[in-house]
Amino acid sequence: MKTVKFGGSSMADAIQFSKVRDIVLADEKRRIVVVSAPGKRDKNDSKVTDMLYDCYAKAARGIPFADEFAAIEERYNAIIRDLNLDISLDEEFENIKDAFAHRAGRDYAASRGEYLNGLLFAKYIGFEFIEPASCIFFNDNGVFDPDATYPVLSERLKKAGRAVIPGFYGAMPNDTIKTFSRGGSDITGSIAARASGSEIYENWTDVSGFLVADPRIVENPEPIETITYKELRELSYMGAGVLHEEAIFPVRTAGIPINIRNTNKPSDKGTLIVDEAKDGSRFTITGIAGKKGFSVINIEKDLMNAEIGFGRNVLRALEKSNLSFEHMPSGVDTMSVIISTDALKPKQTDVIDEIRERVHPDVLTVEDNLALIAVVGRGMKRTRGTAGRIFSALAHANVNVKMIDQGSSEINVIIGVAEDDFETAVNAVYDIFVKTVV
Repeated sequence: MKTVKFGGSSMADAIQFSKVRDIVLADEKRRIVVVSAPGKRDKNDSKVTDMLYDCYAKAARGIPFADEFAAIEERYNAIIRDLNLDISLDEEFENIKDAFAHRAGRDYAASRGEYLNGLLFAKYIGFEFIEPASCIFFNDNGVFDPDATYPVLSERLKKAGRAVIPGFYGAMPNDTIKTFSRGGSDITGSIAARASGSEIYENWTDVSGFLVADPRIVENPEPIETITYKELRELSYMGAGVLHEEAIFPVRTAGIPINIRNTNKPSDKGTLIVDEAKDGSRFTITGIAGKKGFSVINIEKDLMNAEIGFGRNVLRALEKSNLSFEHMPSGVDTMSVIISTDALKPKQTDVIDEIRERVHPDVLTVEDNLALIAVVGRGMKRTRGTAGRIFSALAHANVNVKMIDQGSSEINVIIGVAEDDFETAVNAVYDIFVKTVV
């Protein structure tokens, strides 16, 4: 069995509905389908979820919202007409408008996009419709409750055989609708895959998987064929646009791989996300990601290494101002603490004064405009000279390395460069590890 999830762009209109139906019916193992609300049909269009939020905002303030809701109705009615479906959503529309008028809540409003799309797609493909509020549960604190959910959802899916489930939401103990905070439909898909015991979770979107580097920086970067959860987390932490951790956890703990696929290019293999992978990639590295906007607190003091508790006192100074740090490379008599500039700036004076008071440094400076780049890959563990190739590539591109830090797992190297050198550095690393191999 396979669980398949389709994002908003995949479910935006009748043409996309037809593509999704063909994909699902092309493999009889695709029995559990999780759908999102209709997304944008073009760059000037609106997502239905955003339309629902705006509509409910007016309703909650007692402002007439008939015109705005009529636009939402037309999005669904257009799909019904274009697919020639024998179904009417008029009663559903009236129920939603009444709930809006009685202030049913933003979560309820947002969830209706997935709910209505689920009804339509279940009718179109001939699968059973399953209401998430009856089998996906949150506790009193609004946190997903796996112990309550999995037994009920597993039984419902087993009885249905083939089912369509709206993504993004479930129910609180008092039966009110509750949405997931981020990547809602991705999370529902992951939960459904685990509950059904699926062999794979296919996440269909508008891209053919993940890319080795950001296409806004590197021209036509190569796709990532296979990536481990550890590598994914490293890249995600450094800003790569990947699945949210909550969407990965249910299937990761169950050992179910995720396949990121493209609805508009179903023949593309996409990216396979697995717990463990053999060393079979064409490239030494798996991906490159990075972010700008960091500052470095540089601390120098003779015999620092012999002073017991020096590092602890520096971190206590950060803790006192409620600051976390990204990295902390050090030498014999030097230590650098890398922090988000936005977080540091409002508290910089207090932090510097606290560090001086606690450790009495010989030199204490703050340097802004730092960018961090993560070079990630399981192949780095078995390849000698990886760091040397990185430095060589950056030197050839006239990029000065301000910091380097390698994780103990040996699957990532973090490089600090000036923000002005960020794009040049990413391209230099990509060229040496990928472009020269292709």
